[in-house]
Amino acid sequence: MPADLLDRLDRLARSSGRTKTALIVDALRGYLEATEPPRAPMPFVAIGRSGHGRLSLDASRIAAREMGETRR
Repeated sequence: MPADLLDRLDRLARSSGRTKTALIVDALRGYLEATEPPRAPMPFVAIGRSGHGRLSLDASRIAAREMGETRR
């Protein structure tokens, strides 16, 4: 770190009663929040097990059954 920044950081830490680490974390957090592009929302992603090993293969039949339709 350049000496002039370190001196300023030392003065601010002493005058504020905070650690240099806390000040650096706050500064970095503020910088990242100001410069990072917004995250795109993640579409729904299902994770886990359904207990139905063939769920993707049986989806049409299951949907029809749930909607009260009978398959012929």
